[in-house]
Amino acid sequence: MAIKLTKNELKNQKESLKMYRRYLPTLQLKKQQLQTEIRTIEARAKEVRLHRDALNKEFEDWVAVFGEQNVFIPSMVKIKEILTSTGNIAGVSIPVFSGAEFERSKYDLYKTPLWVDTAAEKMQEVLSLDLEAKVLDEQVRLLNSELRTTTQRVNLFEKVKIPETRANIKKITVYLGDQQVAAVVRGKISKKNLEKVHDKDEAL
Repeated sequence: MAIKLTKNELKNQKESLKMYRRYLPTLQLKKQQLQTEIRTIEARAKEVRLHRDALNKEFEDWVAVFGEQNVFIPSMVKIKEILTSTGNIAGVSIPVFSGAEFERSKYDLYKTPLWVDTAAEKMQEVLSLDLEAKVLDEQVRLLNSELRTTTQRVNLFEKVKIPETRANIKKITVYLGDQQVAAVVRGKISKKNLEKVHDKDEAL
């Protein structure tokens, strides 16, 4: 893009450079913060899933001990509502898992073994951990999106805007310097010409 080779444009370019240099450290800090938070949340999601898998295995083994096939069916427990609040990381709004509400299918209390109630509770624990992991995944998705945008801005400032503005300042400064030198030279030539004319007039 062509720039005006004027003193006003030089002033504008210097102000732009000052602004880019002021905002760049903030963007770099935000980028680092996002990267750290993403790693922390990913580790937490992994931990939650491992806990869920261990609990699920324990639950399956526990149900198998009773040896009563098809007495407890996982569909007996259904998710009624996922409870979340809103958190904020580096200016990004994220969902925070607060728990879940479940509903159970109605079953005959006289014909169904007592352990089915305990099995339903354990199933709710497993489902709750699974839901928490999914909310953590959503946090990572949102933060990754913001990280991409922030990284693009950092690269734009570092690799495009700051070098481009510096080059513009140099170009304008050189041009104005040349113009000043040319003006001085023209002034000297004019002075010499006037002196010659003056000398001729005196000779006459």
